[in-house]
Formats: sequence, C-alpha cells, structure tokens
Amino acid sequence: MPSTQLTFADRAAHRAWLAAQSALPAGFRVGRASFDFTPREAPKPARMNLTLITLDQPTAAFAALFTRNAFPGAPVIIGRARLAEPALGAVVINNKISNVCAPDGVATAERVCAAAAAQLGFSPRQVLPSSTGVIGWALPEEAMIAALPAAVATLAPGSVLPAAEGIVTTDLYPKVRRADLGGGSIVGIAKGAGMIEPNLATMLVYLLTDIAVPRAELRQMLARATDASFNAISIDSDTSTSDTVVALSSGRVPFTDWGAFERALHQVCRDLAEDVVRNGEGVRHVIRVTVRDAASLTLARALGKAVVNGPLFKCAVAGNDPNVGRLIQAIGKHVGAHAPGTDLSGLRASLGGIEIFSGGVFRLNPEKEAALVAHLRGAELYASRPGADGVFSAPIDFPPHERAVELGISLGNGAASATVLGGDLTHEYVSENADYRS
Repeated sequence: MPSTQLTFADRAAHRAWLAAQSALPAGFRVGRASFDFTPREAPKPARMNLTLITLDQPTAAFAALFTRNAFPGAPVIIGRARLAEPALGAVVINNKISNVCAPDGVATAERVCAAAAAQLGFSPRQVLPSSTGVIGWALPEEAMIAALPAAVATLAPGSVLPAAEGIVTTDLYPKVRRADLGGGSIVGIAKGAGMIEPNLATMLVYLLTDIAVPRAELRQMLARATDASFNAISIDSDTSTSDTVVALSSGRVPFTDWGAFERALHQVCRDLAEDVVRNGEGVRHVIRVTVRDAASLTLARALGKAVVNGPLFKCAVAGNDPNVGRLIQAIGKHVGAHAPGTDLSGLRASLGGIEIFSGGVFRLNPEKEAALVAHLRGAELYASRPGADGVFSAPIDFPPHERAVELGISLGNGAASATVLGGDLTHEYVSENADYRS
C-alpha cells in the first residue's frame, strides 16, 4: 500500500500536494507543447500534447521495460533497440495516438526523434519515443515536428508536473510520486487508466533520479521493482501494446547504498502502480488482494489477478454488495483451471478483515453482512450518479482518499505470498470505452 494513507478535501488540496512532490532531480528538464490536428483516419478535430523529458547531458545509466503484447507499438520496437545504445539524452512523448501497427510507424517515430535530437543537440539514437492513445492511427508527423521548437522553449528544471499532465489521456488527474535519499531523489510520473494489465512491463511510467546508479544495477533493480508493482495490478485484464517503464539517472549525486536505493525505487513504483489503479477508467473502488500461504509466487499472483479480473465480483464491489459467493467462485475457477489438485481444505478468506470463509463453508451472519457493506462504502471513491443525459461520469478529478477494499486469501499449503491491486467494474468504465474514439 502507499507509504502514507493520504486524504484530500478537494482538487486544490490534491494539486498542492502534487506540486510539493514534483521537484525535479538535478540534471533534468521537462517541457510541453500542445497543438490541434485532424486524424486522417477519423476526420474530426483533435488535440495532442508533445512532452519532452531531457537530461542536461546524455547518460549511460538508463533502463527500460516494455509490453509483452505480441503487437507492440513502434515506440516499443525502437525502445528495445535503444537499450543497446551507449547513452540516452531525452524522451519525446505524445498522447492521443499510440502509433501501433500504423503504416510507416517506426520510420515516422524515428523522424520525430531525429527532429527532437536536432533541437536538443543530441544524436537521433539518444532520443527515446513514447506514444499513447488510439491504436491503429498514424502520427501527425508534420504537426509534431512543427511543435517541437515550442516544447523545447518551455524546457525547465523546476517541476515534473508539466510532464505528468502532458502524458495523460483518459486519466482524471496526473500522477507523481517521489522518494528523497542520500542528498538526491527519485521522482516518478505515470500515465494509465484503461487497457491495464501491464505484464512487462496505454501505461507509461518515467522514473528520474540524480543518484549515480550504474547502468547494470539500475536495470536489475528496475526489473525487480516493476515485477513487484506494475506487474501486480490489473484494471481490466487487457495488456496494452504500448506499456513502457523507463528509468534515467543523471548521475549528479554520489551514492553507494544500493539497498536503500532499491527500497526507495520499489516504494515509488508501488505508489505509482496504486495511483494507476485508483485513477482507472470508471474505478470507484480499489481492490487489494493479498494471497498468503500459497505453494508458489506464480500461483499467489495469478490467483490475485483472477479475483480482481472477475467481472461478477468486480460488479458486486461497484454496487457495494458483499456478494462473497462471487469471490469464492473466482478462486475455485482459477484453481480448477490452472492449479488442479491444489488442496483447498485449509482455504480462509476475509473481506475488510472480517472472516467470510473457512473450513470449506461460508462464515456469514447479518452483523457481518452489515459490516461488509460498511467496508465497501468506506472504500468508495465517489458515488455513481447518471447525468441528465443518462450517462454515468466521474464527478471528481482528484483522489479523495487512498482506502481500498481489502481481501485476504490464505491457501494453507505453502509459504509464498503476493499482493495484487485491481478495480471494480462500473457504468463509467463501459461508457468511457464505448465512446473512446467518438
């Protein structure tokens, strides 16, 4: 769970907190420009943000992880190749269009990188592209290149918040997390709201640090941190074609306590991962499932994801209905299909710390039912109400709290454990994705 349990009375309080989190590590600048264009695949006005994250000097200390989707976007294809480069100096990010399987997509992205490199004084292969948005559409290359000088003109070393705002699509609010240690810091930003079950790693994450961590160590630590955070969330079980997690070190602050650095990196990644879930499309409840006493980590994590991806249970949570039969069904479905022979005689399950199942039977009564409803309502981010047109939409653009629906599952046949985060399934999610392109 987050390092602190935050609450915010209103959008202004949340924005003030974001601003306080956003000081850039030494050696970094960010800038952004926006422009209007008309996608050739759907001729109607659209607006794109072009965001730059740059280092004062290219660095050899960079790491990245990418989607496992078999149809990766052009930026992912390029990014994998960039991992072999001796140094990286900048990331150029666009929203609105993900540049996936678009004609000439790789060449287009490379030309944008080359144009950005010329503006920044880097070589083209020192620039990493990232894109997020509609799959299948082509980038407006000429408009993007024309907007680059304006983005470069805004580059500033003060705050990462302009970049956090620039990379969003259907996100309700930007996401920033930080950790301070050893005279330096790690600052992370993330974009993600739907099509989220990363499997790296629509999710983009950028982690910036001025702590001088060597390239090899940074790559190993990023892999471990990602596995324990972004690989342990799911909003809708769909793995994006564009998932990207990037870590960059400017190397300004000498440091040798790699254990402390890795713990800080894990915390930033875990906090961002939970922010992504809390800001998921239509999510009104974050669901945290902790699976203990499993025969393997693989089984523990897979079972957690089976629960948070179960549509019937997700709908019950959305309605504040503690229909725990749907929870046990989801557990039995996964075990029966993927771990047959697993002994479930010792299975125990709880919701909100209240025992609901043990010894092969449900442990329910009217008092528990009332307490379970109260737990669900207490974790709700906002109440769902349709507008005058009958369309359900989120009435908030800030997270009022960081509470979650807490599920505990003990299998009783091993020592492995895992925590997985997910969200409920709401009218808002369906509305958002029914109208995503229109």
